[in-house]
Amino acid sequence: MTTMANAVIIDAVRTPVGRRGGRLSGWHAVDLAAQPLLALIERNDLDPSLVEDVVMGCTMTVGEQAMNVARNAALAAGFPDTVPGTTVDRQCGSAQQAVHFAAQAVMSGAMDVVIGAGVECMSRVPIGSTTEPGPGEAYGPMYLGRYQLIHQGECAEEIARRWKVSREDMDVLALESHRRAALATDEGRFKNEILPIESRVLEGEVSGVLDFDEGVRRDTSLERLASLRPAFVEGGTVTAGTSSQISDGAAAVLVMSEERASALGLIARARFHTFAVAANDPQIMLTAPIPATRRILEKASLSLDDLDVIEINEAFASVVLAWEREFHPDMHRVNPNGGAIAIGHPTGASGARLMATMVNELERTGGRYGLQTMCEGGGQANATIIERLG
Repeated sequence: MTTMANAVIIDAVRTPVGRRGGRLSGWHAVDLAAQPLLALIERNDLDPSLVEDVVMGCTMTVGEQAMNVARNAALAAGFPDTVPGTTVDRQCGSAQQAVHFAAQAVMSGAMDVVIGAGVECMSRVPIGSTTEPGPGEAYGPMYLGRYQLIHQGECAEEIARRWKVSREDMDVLALESHRRAALATDEGRFKNEILPIESRVLEGEVSGVLDFDEGVRRDTSLERLASLRPAFVEGGTVTAGTSSQISDGAAAVLVMSEERASALGLIARARFHTFAVAANDPQIMLTAPIPATRRILEKASLSLDDLDVIEINEAFASVVLAWEREFHPDMHRVNPNGGAIAIGHPTGASGARLMATMVNELERTGGRYGLQTMCEGGGQANATIIERLG
């Protein structure tokens, strides 16, 4: 019987997350995605010719993000032209799936050094972008004969209704997301993962380096959040304040076999423990983190109490709170440094961004196990458990 290799995380780095139209909005996706790739090489004194593949998540693979952004980013980063790249689309979970594929390639013994990454420049390639006349063109008549296309915001409203999540519950979670993200920023918790980057804007001029997540609102309050109008349904409860922010960003994770890392003198920070992916009703779309969490805990033979850090993407506050209703976790361990409501959600990059944040938080707190899960368009979810080493 063949024993699988341990796939380990050597490093994880990300750009700051920029607001829509903000200080990263002038970056072309290829160039932005190249920044964390290059940083992994420089931070770890790694010969880039050793990289056997670059697997990169991207949600809207049209326009500037088309034509295999992974390969283009690797070449833009100055990697040798012998380094291949491929682009993965699992919607909001694209980068998490890219990291899965990188780790699984290593565990299978097929490769020893792989980068899992992600990018999304939502200021330049808006969500829903298509080369066809309308978003329905992507689905086809047989799909549309089976399912109705429903906006994710309407799905978030339906989740709030089914799980009895109130407007106040969502506002409280959103406020706490901003509070935690601001505190994490002030305490330097993101310093080891954020790559300071030159500001570039679509319109006007701006100078200087961006080294913090641009979307964190330090001045928000429950009163301000309560004053916002429903964003998706008249008389609804989900607002812009309880939804993830439209953002720009890129992130990358350096994955190796434990043996290759040791041979190169590199320190393994964490190992991949268990993977899962799940799917359910594509019309409600955002609830698959619930079955994904159940599946991965069963596969890992762990309980929720064994997990020291949990990162569940804050696509909408109702998504996190429905998950909380099902599992009743200690919420101090869930998104301890804030989430996408405050930090932002560059959809194709968020999976790798969350991984970078989780690795660093496990190291900061001395925790052992971390769980990452996120909802994805089409009614899917990835889940990953890592174990801190050292």
